[in-house]
Amino acid sequence: MYTLYIANKNYSSWSLRAWILMRESGLPFREELLVFGEAPSWQAFEKISPTARVPCLVDGDQAVWDSLAITEYLAERHRALWPEDSKARAWARSAAAEMHSGFDELRHVCSMSCGVRVRLNTRPSGLRRDLERLGALWNDGLRRFGGPFLAGGAFTAADAFYAPIAFRIQTYGLELDAASAAYAERLLQLKSMREWYERALAERWRDVPHDARVQEAGTIVEDLRAT
Repeated sequence: MYTLYIANKNYSSWSLRAWILMRESGLPFREELLVFGEAPSWQAFEKISPTARVPCLVDGDQAVWDSLAITEYLAERHRALWPEDSKARAWARSAAAEMHSGFDELRHVCSMSCGVRVRLNTRPSGLRRDLERLGALWNDGLRRFGGPFLAGGAFTAADAFYAPIAFRIQTYGLELDAASAAYAERLLQLKSMREWYERALAERWRDVPHDARVQEAGTIVEDLRAT
């Protein structure tokens, strides 16, 4: 069985990508959660992953790190992680790669924290550009392949890469066009996403650097996390 190493569900957007892809694809795996800031667990993890970063997938004696590499490793072994249609597959791979290397301002300003609600101090031009591009990309996929997911009727790796954005939209009250907002809500209502969210709220760990970034971005108007 696969073992997937992840970090705190409240904060770790990179972990969510691999986790939800495996859950939605029905791939059995054992979850190992490493808590941000707890040195002993991370020191041991350095023996498994050369970067000491999550997510990391372990398959026997093979370690695969980085969410994009994990996706491709699993896709070589299991069907349907990418669309069957070649054009849809090319589009989905491009969309996932764009998320992997782009949307810098969106990720910087709106750090993932599932359990809080934040009123942004400002919406800088870079964030507005990223949101415009996000809406254009999502609308293109939904129109081109008919929805309800980005590359057609089934959840694929492209959707997994944008799942953390759905939580960011919820946390920061980001405004999108109707079709994009509806797609984000579909992601949030997936059973696996609801499970991730419920576990994120139940976590009692706090990571000071992550929380500081959230507070720099705006005012926390609601904190739903366990105390």
